Amino acid sequence: MAPVTVVTGGSSGIGAATARGLLKQGHRVAVTGRDAARLAAFAASAGAGEQLLTIVGDAGDASAVAATVRQVVDTWGRLDTVIANAGFSLPGTLEDHDPEAMRSMVLTNVLGPALLVRETLPYLRESKGRIVVVGSVAGIRNTPGNMYSVTKWAVHALVENVRLLVAKDRVGVTLVAPGVVDSPFWDERGGTPQAAPALTVEQIADTILFAVNQPEGVDVSQLVVRPTGQLG
Repeated sequence: MAPVTVVTGGSSGIGAATARGLLKQGHRVAVTGRDAARLAAFAASAGAGEQLLTIVGDAGDASAVAATVRQVVDTWGRLDTVIANAGFSLPGTLEDHDPEAMRSMVLTNVLGPALLVRETLPYLRESKGRIVVVGSVAGIRNTPGNMYSVTKWAVHALVENVRLLVAKDRVGVTLVAPGVVDSPFWDERGGTPQAAPALTVEQIADTILFAVNQPEGVDVSQLVVRPTGQLG
C-alpha cells in the first residue's frame, strides 16, 4: 500500500520540492499552506490527481493542525511520514521586529512542529513511521539579534526531545538543517544573498528523501547541509 505523508508549508520552496519527490516515489501526499491560491497552483503543476491532497491551514494553529491530520487519516486511512517544513523569517533584527510578527514566527516555527508531532504520533507509532523536521544552520550558530535563529535553536531542541520520546516506539526522527538555499524563504529578506553560494530546493528535498527512505531499523538523527563555500 502506498505510504501517506504530510508536508507542512508545501506549496513552494523546499516543501514543494519535497512533495514532488515523494509523489514521484509513489507516496500519497498531503500538502498544507496558508495561501489557497499557491496551493491550487502547486496542485495544478504537480498533476498528481488523487495522489495529492492540498489543505489550507496555519501550521501554528492547534485546531487547524488537528483538522489536517483528521482529514488525511479519514481520506487515506493511515499516516507514515510527516515533514515539518513550515516556517518563515523576518527582515532586520529583534530591535526592529513588530512584536506581533515575532509572535507569529515563534508560533509557526516552534509551536507548529510540536503541534504536528502531537497530533500525528498515535498514527506514526502504529505505522512505525518517520518524522523529519526542517531546521537550519541558524539553529547551530548565532548572528546578532536574529530572532529566526532563536526559533531554530528551539526547533533543534524539540527534535532531540521528540527522538527521546519515541525511540522506544521505533519511530524515526530526523533533523535536516540547511544552509543558504535559493528559495522563496528569502523573499521577505530582500532576496537570496548574491555573494553567498546557495543550494537548490531540490538538493534539500533529496536530503529529506534520503532520511525518509532509510530501511527499517535505521534512523538518521541529524543532517546539516551547506553549499560548498558557505563559511557560517
